Amino acid sequence: MQTALLDTPIGTLNVGATARGLRLVQFPRDRESDQPFVTGDEAAPGKKPDRIAQAQLDEALLQLREYFDGTRTVFDIALDWYGVNGLRLTVLKLLAEVPFGETVTYGDLAKGSGAGVTASQAVGGIMGSNPLPIVVPCHRVLAADGLGGFGGGLRTKEWLLAWEGVMPPALDWEL
Repeated sequence: MQTALLDTPIGTLNVGATARGLRLVQFPRDRESDQPFVTGDEAAPGKKPDRIAQAQLDEALLQLREYFDGTRTVFDIALDWYGVNGLRLTVLKLLAEVPFGETVTYGDLAKGSGAGVTASQAVGGIMGSNPLPIVVPCHRVLAADGLGGFGGGLRTKEWLLAWEGVMPPALDWEL
């Protein structure tokens, strides 16, 4: 896996790709997690860089920059779903279809996945384990009674939703 850091208005993201596509988008370490960034390069010291993976990474970085510049509303890059299967894969693929500037609820995704509306809590857990936030837009998923949680922190979720025009920006934000 090829990785790179990307400076964005919400902090530095760690982005990783393989020859199959984008595999990883990690939020800054100073958010709600103290886990170190995955680099992908540590597993194989001395290994030659994968040109196809690098091309996938370069495209992902370009599209993320365009998103944060306000010139992209749809991501059209290949996604590497390695390690994602079952209900988790079904829900994340449904989520990937939620358009820029729109939202769904945990219940909507549970129902759409065939698991039934009672699986809303399971969908919340799936959102928390999304390996591709922003590109697979878990920030667009709301609780029935409010914002719900977010792996990048609620302030980041609010910023992203304001960026997409779903909610008004806070007074202290620069969009």
